[in-house]
Amino acid sequence: MDREVLMLQLRQAFAGTPAERRAVARAASDLVDSGRFAEDRGEELTAELVVENLADCREGTPAERWNWWMGALEAAFGGYERFVVTRWDEEDAPNA
Repeated sequence: MDREVLMLQLRQAFAGTPAERRAVARAASDLVDSGRFAEDRGEELTAELVVENLADCREGTPAERWNWWMGALEAAFGGYERFVVTRWDEEDAPNA
């Protein structure tokens, strides 16, 4: 998954800060690298698929939406709690 593409799509769809979008993109990349999503859902995780699923959440920032989705995947399959975004450093992140 291309993190830059995901960060751009997150910005366009849900706003949020650059650091928050970067944290979500990092978590999504970690999820891809784990192979967990592909194993459970039978499809590769893409930036488009992330945005599509986050759009199902009624409101929230990118991280809030991501965590909502991880909660749904945790309830359905288990093993997704480790991909929840809990923090990001606003001062250390360049604009994205």
